[in-house]
Parts: sequence; structure tokens; C-alpha cells
Amino acid sequence: MREAMGMVETRSLNAAIEAADAMVKAANVKIADFQIVGSGLVSVTVTGEVAAVTSAVEAAKDRAAAVAEVVSANVVPRPHEEVDKLFDFDGGE
Repeated sequence: MREAMGMVETRSLNAAIEAADAMVKAANVKIADFQIVGSGLVSVTVTGEVAAVTSAVEAAKDRAAAVAEVVSANVVPRPHEEVDKLFDFDGGE
């Protein structure tokens, strides 16, 4: 079974670090990607079981919002295998 994917994008490196910390402390997830996008945007992506990823993303939104703007957050329950080509990971296969 494929793992879920969760993403949080912030307008601050500090907020993204707080978000990543909150994610791994809140649930059993793995950080799959951490990207400094540019213009202050930073994206953190995690993988794991759907419930864990959902919980992690909610915790990250709360924690990051206390530091800076949360631009977006999303959970993809079962990403298509073609999505894996965007990342350097196998999506849990």
C-alpha cells in the first residue's frame, strides 16, 4: 500500500523548521523533502499513514502559524506513482 503525502508551505525558513519539528513529533511520519522555494517560501513534505500525515500537517499548521504565514497545507492520501518522479523517494513502495 502506498503512503500518504503531506505538505506545508510557509513564508519563512524559521516557520518551516518549526513545522517540520511539529510534524515528526506529532505523528509517525518521515520528512521526505525540504525545499527552499524562493521569495521566502519554504516547503516541507512528509510521508506516512494517512491518519499520521493528517495529524502531522494539522500540528505543523498550528505551530508554523505562530511564527509566520502558512501559505498552504495539503494531504494526499494515496498519491499516484507518477508523483514519486517529482521527489527523490519511492513513496513507501
